Amino acid sequence: MGWKVRIPMRISRNLRMPRSIRAWTNLQAEFLKKFFPTHRTNLKRQISNFSAKENEKFYECWERYMEAINACPHHGFDTWLLVSYFYDGMSSSMKQLLETMCGGDFMSKNPEEAMDFLSYVAEVSRGWDEPNAREVGRMKSQPNALMLRLGCIL
Repeated sequence: MGWKVRIPMRISRNLRMPRSIRAWTNLQAEFLKKFFPTHRTNLKRQISNFSAKENEKFYECWERYMEAINACPHHGFDTWLLVSYFYDGMSSSMKQLLETMCGGDFMSKNPEEAMDFLSYVAEVSRGWDEPNAREVGRMKSQPNALMLRLGCIL
């Protein structure tokens, strides 16, 4: 007895040829063709040709890249290729930051470790732009101190 793929009637009547799907890969291809048409291949180009924008922060760059990946779930790229596309599209300052935080061996990580590390760096770098409470207090008191000094000079 052979194993058969049972397709619900509402799906099978929308297919071009009855009984044309005989393997899981055929079903997958038909599903992707129907729900992710080829006009979405532009999204694949956004992933493979990704590059950081000028003055873009690391976490913004990473979030934009992940949005492109999530917008195109059928991209078909292996994880190592996704890491490579992102790394190649980063600015030189971002690469220096990444290599410094990684101890200089980022590209020697396995693909899953590299993706996890990129997510980690994005999360950590998000807080670098926020001044801490001590700096905010110091910045508020600086104009008053400056005015006092100017008053003494004048």
